[in-house]
Amino acid sequence: MKTTPKTLIYSVASLIALVIVTFISCSSDDSSTTTEEEDEAAVTELHAAFAAFNTEAVTIYLDGANVVIETTGLPNHETVYWGEGHELYKAEPDVQLTPSIMSSNNNATTITVDATPNLSGNTVATNFNTIGIAVSGASIFNDQEGGGPLDAAAASLDWTGAHIGPGVYHYHLEPKAFSDDDDKLVGILLDGVFLYGRKCNATGTYPTDLDASGGHTTATQYTNGAEEYHYHIINELYSNTGSYIAFAGPYQGY
Repeated sequence: MKTTPKTLIYSVASLIALVIVTFISCSSDDSSTTTEEEDEAAVTELHAAFAAFNTEAVTIYLDGANVVIETTGLPNHETVYWGEGHELYKAEPDVQLTPSIMSSNNNATTITVDATPNLSGNTVATNFNTIGIAVSGASIFNDQEGGGPLDAAAASLDWTGAHIGPGVYHYHLEPKAFSDDDDKLVGILLDGVFLYGRKCNATGTYPTDLDASGGHTTATQYTNGAEEYHYHIINELYSNTGSYIAFAGPYQGY
């Protein structure tokens, strides 16, 4: 019977030990790298654009990888929907009124969005009800009303493209109270992407490279020169409203 020399046994054992140590070392390095990358990607402060929101109505804070936006839903501008006697009441005799802001009992809204929008997935269609929160504190809705086109409700829209129904005061059109043919911030949508007025801050003109959602990637007044994907109100008049749809979708940031 053959025997195995001790030196060969020692060599094999040494080789096995080396492989184990190398594997452990590599695993440890990979874990360390992943942790460092995750730490670098972690969001530790709110986006600068949130400073534009109405602090009397809106509370915004980080919750892990999410941003929570809580609002009373009460806008900080004039409208007929405040009702006579309110300091922000604006007479609009041609508006076919729905209930007033003060008679609505559910203006308050909370949304939670990704602090860093996921722009690598499929587009998602908008739904009814709140699709975003405007800088004024009120909700943003899409281009539908009661399951159909907005045209049927056009007569109830106030001077800034908003009305009440269902429940909350909300914008369907370009909100002229705080963004009127300009590059100002309009709000943030449910996918975590910011919405701006019809003009681009980077060029001062209407953007010509918008995708199907009205989005593109450029620097904004809140990114300190860095480029960021964001939406614009598309510069196309909507039907007989004589104004511009705030956002029709689809979302790009889910």
